[in-house]
Parts: sequence; structure tokens; C-alpha cells
Amino acid sequence: MTDNAYASDKSAPADRRTAGPFDVSEVQDVRPYVDFGSIRVATRENLQMRLEVEEATQRIVAVSMDLNGSSLQLQAFAAPKNEGIWHEIRTQMRQSISAQGGETEERVGSLGPELVAKIPLNDEAGNRTGHRLARFIGVDGPKWFLRGVIGGAALNDAKAAADLDDLFRSVVVVRGDVPLPPKDLLPLTIPGGTVAPPRTI
Repeated sequence: MTDNAYASDKSAPADRRTAGPFDVSEVQDVRPYVDFGSIRVATRENLQMRLEVEEATQRIVAVSMDLNGSSLQLQAFAAPKNEGIWHEIRTQMRQSISAQGGETEERVGSLGPELVAKIPLNDEAGNRTGHRLARFIGVDGPKWFLRGVIGGAALNDAKAAADLDDLFRSVVVVRGDVPLPPKDLLPLTIPGGTVAPPRTI
């Protein structure tokens, strides 16, 4: 298989349809979900959720969750019906983080290929103040791609990592019927009541 062929193959666990993350058409149960529009998250004990808002546009761009000292940021994107975009996105992320002076390591985890990154942190004057570690995971679904960014305890603790993988797998993606170019962010909305106020990024 050539690199180009690999680059367009869908990247997803073999049991994605039965173990998640799910397309809304694949969900039969009636568990209580928090509905963010294109992303639905099953509620669970000690899980805190908030929305990330892009300051320049005031657009909601991500759902962030905290669970027992670990964090998971979720974004869902439009994707082609028969091709995946995770391989291409990982390549772009590696290049971007490297250009910032960061480091990346590609490995295969419980969900397939993933990226572990050491991302530089700078103050307002542009001076390096340290770095943060993050694990990027992704799954190509039917006409969508779901990306997660994991931080905190789950980077070093196996039990916490398994809990975050389980949380990611419980997510339901609602692609909708609106035509969107591949890699466009699927729209997110504010649900009622159970979520912290949006946070500007």
C-alpha cells in the first residue's frame, strides 16, 4: 500500500460501530445525553463539561470535559463519505507543532494511530514559559471525523487513560444533512442547564 492510499483510508477501531464513537444512526439506547448539536455526550458521575468559544468570531469551537483530574477536548468535523482525514490531519499537526518548536511522537493506541505532543507555551510577549503535554486521538466515522485532545492524569495513569478512552468512545456524532467541505467544523450549540458557561479561547 502506498503512502497516498494509506493517507485516505479511514482510521477507526474495528469495533467502532458497536463500541463507539457512534454515528447517531447507530445508537439504539436511550441513555441521558447532553446535546451539543453535532456532539452528544453521555452523562456520568464527576464529569464536568464546558464549551470553548473562539474570541474573534464568538463561535463555539469545542466541547471540553474534565473527569477525575483528566481533560478531554472534543471537536467533530465533516469528512468524505468513503475516505478518512485523520492521517492527513495528524501530518499537518506534526508540522505545525514542530514549527512552533515542539516535539511529537506518533504511536498506535487503543483507538488506532495517535499523536503525543510536547507543545511550547509562551507568554504574551512571546517568551517561552514551558510546555504542555497532550495526546491527540481521532476516529473517522461515516461522513465525519471526531478528534480528542487528552491532558492531565490520563497521560501517565493507565486507569485514567482507560476512563478517557471510554468517555471518547461513548460520544455520539450527529453529522446532519447540510453539505460541508471536508475538515469544516460541525456546528456546536449550547444545551440547557447542565454545562458550565462557555469559555473564550
